[in-house]
Amino acid sequence: MVCDRRATGNFLGVALCVVMAMMLSKTALASERYQLSEPGTLSVAITGDMPGLVALNGSLSGYDGEILQLAATRLGLKIRPVPMEWSGAIAATQSGQVDIIGGNVAWTRQRADVLTMTDPTAYFQNGITQKIGQNWNRLADLENKKVGSMIGFGFLVELRRLPGLQLMLYDAPDAAMRDLVIGRIDAMIGDPPAIDYAISRNPDWRLHTMPFIDNNPDFPLLTSTGRQYVFGLSRNNQALADDLSREIRLLWSDCEIRLIGRRYGLVSDTNFLPSTDNFRGGIDRPVDWVAPRCRQ
Repeated sequence: MVCDRRATGNFLGVALCVVMAMMLSKTALASERYQLSEPGTLSVAITGDMPGLVALNGSLSGYDGEILQLAATRLGLKIRPVPMEWSGAIAATQSGQVDIIGGNVAWTRQRADVLTMTDPTAYFQNGITQKIGQNWNRLADLENKKVGSMIGFGFLVELRRLPGLQLMLYDAPDAAMRDLVIGRIDAMIGDPPAIDYAISRNPDWRLHTMPFIDNNPDFPLLTSTGRQYVFGLSRNNQALADDLSREIRLLWSDCEIRLIGRRYGLVSDTNFLPSTDNFRGGIDRPVDWVAPRCRQ
């Protein structure tokens, strides 16, 4: 950009030119530093689940959506939403069809083997969603039951090991919860924030979720505490993952992360407390890595 004399003839004109030059410089730097499907643009897989990440009026909404929108803006990147089914989102990210997935995407060792993953945006504990009046909170409660879950979830391999469990798979949690309401399935397991969000807006469903109390090391994906939600990128986009992690940590450092969470029903302390087990250390983080947390 070249500022003409009319623009530079006063203080406001000069300030405007400086700001615009900085924005253009940041965008140019991003184009050189990151491996993107479109230069200067972050193509984001939108799988449609609130309160995670959705496209709304030209920008990103939801808990992860707001975080990613803030980070992308600070890095000089535009946003291009790409709607798709969750079942194909990881493959689309690996192939470069999209640059990033997020919105209640849990860190797992298997995903860390195929994707570059950011620092966590929140923490969670899995549980059993069921009709009010039932109080199932152990793996044994699911034996010989019809249980619904989502296609592509990492913990499915653990569910299949439970004796007599009949697994029903869905593309979206709302469909599973409706089948639970009418009795086609006995329980479901999915993303805790998405389930809590849906239940809070549909009290007539008369559903609730009880966290697992087993904490069974043979079923870590189902029962461990302090598991992490992250953004996933292709393996050749480490620089972008590092920069996004830096921006995420800034939101943790001043507790803005909690303010964003309140807008989407993430009010429990469990959403913001990491596990005491550094399960990413030595895998996709240094052995002395410390997970971020809000100090207020």
